Amino acid sequence: MQLTPLSDDGTIVALELDHGSANEMGTTQLADLETITTTLESGTIRALVTFSRRLSRRGTPLFIAGANVTERGDWDDDRVKAHVRYQRAVLARFRRVPALHVAVVHGVALGWGTEFLLTTDYAIATPTASFGLPETSLGIIPGAGGTSELWSRIGVAQTLRLGMTGERIGPDEACRIGLVQEVADDLDQGLARATQLAELSARRSPTAVASFKRGVLDSIGEPASNRTANEDTAYTRCVDAGDAAVGRANFKAIVSGQQAPWGPLTTD
Repeated sequence: MQLTPLSDDGTIVALELDHGSANEMGTTQLADLETITTTLESGTIRALVTFSRRLSRRGTPLFIAGANVTERGDWDDDRVKAHVRYQRAVLARFRRVPALHVAVVHGVALGWGTEFLLTTDYAIATPTASFGLPETSLGIIPGAGGTSELWSRIGVAQTLRLGMTGERIGPDEACRIGLVQEVADDLDQGLARATQLAELSARRSPTAVASFKRGVLDSIGEPASNRTANEDTAYTRCVDAGDAAVGRANFKAIVSGQQAPWGPLTTD
C-alpha cells in the first residue's frame, strides 16, 4: 500500500488497494497504513482518494473483502486481542488526518471493508458495491470501530441490524442509511467525482480545512458547551495562523475563482 500523486503539485494523492488475494487487511497492510498516516499528518497532502480496481479470480470487484483471518491461524488468544486493539488504534488515528479523505467503493466491502468507511470524510459507491458485518457468525464482533463507532454514522438500529444479522446490503441501501453518501454509475465516474471534491478542498486554506474537520470530529458526542468551545478553538487557530487575514485581503480574487496565497498547515 502506497500513495501516488493525483495532482501535479502532489497535494492530492490516491491510495489504490491492490494486495493479497482479496485486498484483505492484515499486519503488513496495517503497518503500511501507519506509514501513510504519518505522511498525511505532515500537512503537505491536502486530499486523499481511496479506491480499488481489484477483481477476484471469478471477476468479482473487490474493495476490502475483510480482515486477513488466515494469518491468525496459529495465533493464541492474547495475540489476537492485541492485534485487534492495534488495528483499532491505527484506524482511529487515520480517521483524524488533516486532509479530506474520499473513498470510492467498487466491489465487496465486508467486515473490515465496511469499518474502513469510518475513516472517510465522504464515500461514493458504485453499483457493484456490497457491505456487511459477518463477524458475529464467526464468534467475534466487528472490532475496528464497527461496534463502537458505526452507530454514529448510520444510527443504532441500522448498526444493530447489520451486526446482529450479518445482512449484506447494496449501494442504494448503503446510501439510504448514510453508510455512503453518493452512488456513481461506475468506477470512473466515482473517481471523477472524488477527484472533483479533492480539488475543491485542496484550493482552500489548509489550516481552515483541517481545523474544521478537527472541530467537527472533536464535537461528536460532546455537550453543547464543549461543542461551542471546540468551534471557538478551531476559529481562533485560523485567525492566529494568519489565514483569516489572507482570506480578507484576497476576498475578491477568491470569489472570482483565483487561488489565494495560503500559508502552510497550522494545527496548534
